[in-house]
Parts: sequence; structure tokens; C-alpha cells
Amino acid sequence: MSAVQFQVVDKAFGVFKALRGLELALPDRTFLALLGPSGCGKTTALRLLAGLETPTAGRILIGDRDVTRLQPRDRDIAMVFQTYALYPHMTISDNIAYPLRIRKISSEACKQKVAEVSAALEIDHLLDRYPRQLSGGQRQRVALARAIVRDPAAFLMDEPLSNLDARLRLTMRGEIKRLCKGLNATTLYVTHDQAEALTMADLVAVMHKGELQQIAPPNQIYDRPANRFVATFVGSPPMNVLRATVDPSGLHVGGVTIPLDPSRRDACIAVDVAEIGTRPEELSLVEAGAPGALPAEVYVVEPMGHETFVNLRMGDEHLSVRTSRGFTAPIGSVLGVRFEPANACFFNRTGATVVHRL
Repeated sequence: MSAVQFQVVDKAFGVFKALRGLELALPDRTFLALLGPSGCGKTTALRLLAGLETPTAGRILIGDRDVTRLQPRDRDIAMVFQTYALYPHMTISDNIAYPLRIRKISSEACKQKVAEVSAALEIDHLLDRYPRQLSGGQRQRVALARAIVRDPAAFLMDEPLSNLDARLRLTMRGEIKRLCKGLNATTLYVTHDQAEALTMADLVAVMHKGELQQIAPPNQIYDRPANRFVATFVGSPPMNVLRATVDPSGLHVGGVTIPLDPSRRDACIAVDVAEIGTRPEELSLVEAGAPGALPAEVYVVEPMGHETFVNLRMGDEHLSVRTSRGFTAPIGSVLGVRFEPANACFFNRTGATVVHRL
């Protein structure tokens, strides 16, 4: 068993609290992405699991073992670093075999295992080279091979693609996902890139200021965010959030009143809704003055090839709309924006999602 648990884990560096009461359970053989901005505590959590840091409070378990105070070598984990951390004076073969040799595995067994893993990652033709002779993508594969070769209980990956160019990141994203699925391994993957988290992971855990905001499958994180932070951090462009109120006459937003289903209206009134959130693809552009449409001024139009993003200004608030390829409108022109309230999230004054989309 290689399930991972953080049980009310705190980590402080002097007066700075990097983690606050982290409760996180990663089921056996699951790929979990820890997602959040810089300084949110995601790398600290990874380092605690690896044994590179010690928690201020709480427990960490791998399977049934309490590893909170164990040395890194005793935890049966493998870590892939952002900088690859390859030994420059060793050949690729020796780099991959190193974790086996320090465990006194025989030379013949080492050679066989290196051959199997390097063939699986398609780097078997590079075994006699040195790291300086490889591209970034090849070095990343070597770092993965070195982690895989010892069959650990869990893989830890700390932003392993951040040093690669955009095209190579896209390729390696698919390769790592395919590899982890094939190995059926428990994986904890740290990233600030939401595209990596949403496309690769079985579960996404969103962090902010040392606290876990939400853990759920990628589609649920996107469609039913737990709060305003998750809603606006996940998505490109992010969810639009507008000031709003709800009373018996309906939803009031942008100077327009929009009717609500009675049960949804009553639910919103009961929890004192302060804001409404809608995804850019759930907005539609119509003529200014159309019934039920919010009036908005075109701020900028961004053609993206297969689609177009339209950024609109409504007073001091901004809206992003994802629309069809070829759409154009003059900057400063006024358009109408419509949306279906059933597809919206409603937030209270603290930013918590109090009424989800249907």
C-alpha cells in the first residue's frame, strides 16, 4: 500500500507559517496535483513528505507507516526535481543505476533494470553519454528513469517541466501522464500551472496561503469551485466574478435584473449572495440593449486562431468572453452580454461558494 496522508500538518519557519493544518489523503495508485501560486505551501508539503523538512505539528503516513520522523532514505519514495539533479561526472547509465548501487544491488541486476527502464522511456541509445550532451527533454527523461528504477512506494515531482520550453512541456506532460498510468503508481505532482494539473491528475488539491482550499477531480474543480480563489485561479481565462445581489425580484448584476428559478432565488437570499461567477465560455455576446443582457464596453479583442477572447469592461469590473473564431468588434464599442444563471456560481461575502451551478 502506498496511500499518503497528511494529518493536521503545520510547518512554520520562524514566525512564518508555510502550512496550516493540512489535511490531505492521497489514495493508493492515484495521481494528485498540488496546485497553487508561489508561496502557497505546495513545495513545503512535498518536502515534508520527502523527509527534507520536519513538520512543526501533525503526522505524515505512507501506507500504514508513520514516516513523520523518518530519514528520507527510509521512506521508500523517489523524487524528481525541477533542476533534474543529475550527476554531471556520471554517464546516463550510471545516473540511472545510482539508486540501485547504493542499495547494494548486484551489477547484473542493475544493468538489467537500467536497460528495461531506459527502453521504456526511449533513452536507451543515450546510456553512454553525459548529462551535458543531452537536451532538456532528454535530461528530464533520465531524471524520471532514475526515480522509476527502484520501484518506490510513491513518486514526488517538484515542478519537473518548468525549465522546458512551451512545446516540450506539452509533449512531456503527456509522456509523464502516460508513464504514471502505466506504472499504476502513487504520484504527488507539484505545479503552479493549472493546465498541467487539470490534464494530468486524477485529483487536484488547490493551495493558498498555506491552506488547502479544495481537493477534487479536475472537472469538479473547474465546474464547482469551493470558493472565489479556486474559481479565479483555475481556468484560462479565469472565471468572471461580478458584484451581485439577489432579492425576491431576481438577480441584480450590472444594473440589470435577471429572473431566477424560485428555488435557486430563495437559496441565494438565504445565504446573502455578494458575487456571481461565470466561465468565459458560458457568456454570449448580443446587441447592446437586448433584453436581459448586461451592457459592456469592448476593452480588447484577442484572436487565438481557433477561438477569440473578448475582454469587456463594465464600470470598474472586467469580463472575459470566449467566442468564435473570426469575431471582431471595435475597441470602445458597446455590446450586450448574456448568461444562464443556472450555470453560475454564487459567492457570499467571505468568498465561499454558497450556491453551485446546476
